[in-house]
Amino acid sequence: MKPLSEQVCLVTGGTRGIGRAIARSLLVEGAAVAICGQRQETVDRAVAELAAETAGKVKGKAADVKSYEQVGELFRFVDAEFGGLDVLVNNAGIGVFRHVRELSIEEWKNTIETNLYGAFYCSREALVRFGTKGGGYIVNISSLAGANAFAGGSAYNASKFGLNGFTDAMMQDVRSENVRVSTIMPGSVATEFGGQPSDGADWKIWPEDVAKIVQMLLNLPERTLVSRVEVRPARPKK
Repeated sequence: MKPLSEQVCLVTGGTRGIGRAIARSLLVEGAAVAICGQRQETVDRAVAELAAETAGKVKGKAADVKSYEQVGELFRFVDAEFGGLDVLVNNAGIGVFRHVRELSIEEWKNTIETNLYGAFYCSREALVRFGTKGGGYIVNISSLAGANAFAGGSAYNASKFGLNGFTDAMMQDVRSENVRVSTIMPGSVATEFGGQPSDGADWKIWPEDVAKIVQMLLNLPERTLVSRVEVRPARPKK
């Protein structure tokens, strides 16, 4: 198994929050890292900041993962900049939380297509490349909302329940091809995800905690696969 310092990693949604923390952690380990976000100016700013913080090799391109065409362009960008791919972290996601009656068709569609279609599109492109390299690793950032439904979470729950099922099936498809697939399911994380304020940092999981789990998974021996990790705050708010 190659050390992380010799691997190329792509982190979707890597401009902020959990994705930003994962990208930074991989850069500190010496990996070459590509990130994407929806706006090029945001991506460029994140790339400059990550490079300054870590002195690592980081590149970025704007891509909306619910567009298969933009995903294809993103992966061709990674090919051109880094000459291949070893690790994909499907982190890009959105959350809209409201009563089913008040949820618009567009909000439902955007949530499902970003959180579920996006992971499929990116995984499909990664697997084509892993086939030529003899292996790779896909880490999907899901949520405990993929196992525990809650009021107001219909679109988000559906996307994450679907993502968990997709990931488990993909893992079984590719495990004999030297490709490992893992799901990480965090609970409450101190970010501004879904338009919610990033309060509660004193009791919530931090993005850096999720990044450490990704780092741990990638450093495991190739003979070992952790297929699913559930992560909860140790001392939840009462």
